[in-house]
Amino acid sequence: MSDDDHPASGPSGPFPARASRRTFLVMAGATTLGTALSACGSMPESPPPQAGLPTEPAPQMPQQPANSIGTGSVRIGLLLPLGASGNAALAAQSLRNSAEMAMSEFTGANIQLLVKDDGGTGPGAQAAAQQAIDEGARAIIGPVFAHTVAAAGQVARQRGVPLVGFSTDTNVATQGVYLLSFLPQTDVERAIRYAASRGRRGFVGIVPDNAYGSVVEAAFRETVPAVGGRVLGIERYATGDGGKYAEAAQRAAASAREADAIFLPDAADAVPQIIQALAAAGVNMSGKQLIGTGLWDDRRLFAAPSVAGGIFAAPDPAGFRAFSERYRARYGQEPVRTATLAHDGVSLMAALVNAKGEMGITDAAIQNPSGFIGVDGIFRFRADGTNQRGLAIMQVGNGTSQIIDPAPRSFAGAI
Repeated sequence: MSDDDHPASGPSGPFPARASRRTFLVMAGATTLGTALSACGSMPESPPPQAGLPTEPAPQMPQQPANSIGTGSVRIGLLLPLGASGNAALAAQSLRNSAEMAMSEFTGANIQLLVKDDGGTGPGAQAAAQQAIDEGARAIIGPVFAHTVAAAGQVARQRGVPLVGFSTDTNVATQGVYLLSFLPQTDVERAIRYAASRGRRGFVGIVPDNAYGSVVEAAFRETVPAVGGRVLGIERYATGDGGKYAEAAQRAAASAREADAIFLPDAADAVPQIIQALAAAGVNMSGKQLIGTGLWDDRRLFAAPSVAGGIFAAPDPAGFRAFSERYRARYGQEPVRTATLAHDGVSLMAALVNAKGEMGITDAAIQNPSGFIGVDGIFRFRADGTNQRGLAIMQVGNGTSQIIDPAPRSFAGAI
C-alpha cells in the first residue's frame, strides 16, 4: 500500500477445492509442481563414504529463529508492521495469519518464513530486511507501505535478494523490487478497454485532486487513445469538500454532454454526489457508461440507484470468498482484503523453491511471462517491478455487483 492507503480493489480468483489450493500453479507449460518434484526425486543419491576412510561430521542446521513459520531449508523474510499502531497492526496480523495458512496449504513447502516486525517505519523496514538477509533469507515478502518497501528494497537490491512487496505505489517498484498489490492502473486499463470494446468513444474524467487521482488520471489519459477513444475533458475536485463536486461538474458539463462514457474513480461517499451534480448541471446521464475503479467495490455504492449500470474492474469474487471461509475456519475472524497478497507471496516462493531449489528464486523466474495463478486469479510481474492481473468486469445493479465479462484464465490474449 502507499503511505496513506486503505486496502484497494475488490474480490478474487477461484480455486475449486482445498486439495487444488495446495498447489500454486506456475502457468508456463501448464504443469504443476508435482511434476518438477517427481523429476527431482529421480536424481541419484551421493555414494556412501568408503569403508575405513574418515568421514566428516554431518553439517548442523542453523538454529531456527524464534519468530519463524515452517521448517524448510530455504529461508524467506516476511516483513510486516506488526508493532505499528492502529489498523496497520491489525492488518499486519491478518497478513501474517494468511502467510501461515499458505504454508499449511502448500504441499511440501520447503521454505521457512522469518517474520520480522518493521514497525511501519522506513528505518524499521531497513533494519528488518538487513536482519532477515543476515539470517539467510533468499527473498523477502513485504513490507506493506510505500516508504517501507522503498527502504527494505534498497537493502534487498544491494544484497541481490528479490523483494515482493504490498505497496500500491508504483514509484517504489523497480527491477528486483516487485509489487504484488492491486494496482489502480490495472483497474483503469481493463475497464476502459472493455468500454471501448462496446463502442464507447468519447470519454470524460472527473477525478479527485489527490495522489490516487493523479495515478488513475495518467492511466486514463494513456489508455483511452490507445483503444481508439478520445479524452473530451478531465476535471479535478478537492477531496473532502462536497461543494467542489458541483464546481467540477459545471466545468465538465459541456464535454460530458458529448461523451458516451464518464470516468469517476472515487469511493461510495463521492460518486453519487458527482452524478447528481452533473445532472444538476444539465447533463442527461441516460445512456452514458459510468466507469469506476476498485474503489467502487463497496455495498454502499451498489445501493445507489444513480450508479446502476456502472462498471469497474476487480478480481473474480469467488476466490476471496473461498479464501475467507478457510481463514474464518482457522482463525475465527474475517481477513483483511489484502490478506490474499501474503498468501500468494508465500505460495509463489514455495513454488519457485520446490521447482528448482533455493537457486530457483531469480528475477527471470519471478518475471515468468506466462504468470502465476493465485487466490485472486492470474498475475505476472513486469521487469520494472509492477504487475498485471487478470480482472473481471463487474456491473453495479440491484444493490450488488455481478460479473459481465469474466477474468481471463491466461495471459495469451489482452486483459
